Amino acid sequence: MFRIGKILTALSLSLFLLVTACAAPSTAPPPSTEAPQTSTQAPTGEPLAGGQFNQFFPNASGDYQRVFAQEKTGFAEAKLKQDGKDVAVLSINDLANNPSAAKKFQDSSKTIAGYPAVERGKTQTAILVRDRFQVKVQSRDDSFTPSDREAWLAKFDLQGLSQLK
Repeated sequence: MFRIGKILTALSLSLFLLVTACAAPSTAPPPSTEAPQTSTQAPTGEPLAGGQFNQFFPNASGDYQRVFAQEKTGFAEAKLKQDGKDVAVLSINDLANNPSAAKKFQDSSKTIAGYPAVERGKTQTAILVRDRFQVKVQSRDDSFTPSDREAWLAKFDLQGLSQLK
């Protein structure tokens, strides 16, 4: 009986830590009047912890649910679900360890929310924030169109992300 209590306590504590670690901040930073940076220079520095990116993901809206799926150094990912089905994957990737990944944005003539944008294949759209953070939306269902991907990219807190050091 005592062992079951220990197990339940450990599980409860783990669940509490998971829920609080993934929670969004209660207040958003004030909007900046600064224009977004659109040059594409190689990122520098050490990659940030993936958990630092969660606050910049868009909240669930309408009949969409956002479910955080993965966090590791320099990367965070969330699934976008509609009616219980994965329709897209949202991600932020710190390119500090992979500066060559920023090169694909150099010749981009397209922008989304003022940031250089690229499309890869028929399912991926990405933007580069502050020459360092790649924000990407990948369709997982045919119903999630390129215009849906662009709309969800614009829902990220890109201004807040651009302030990360």
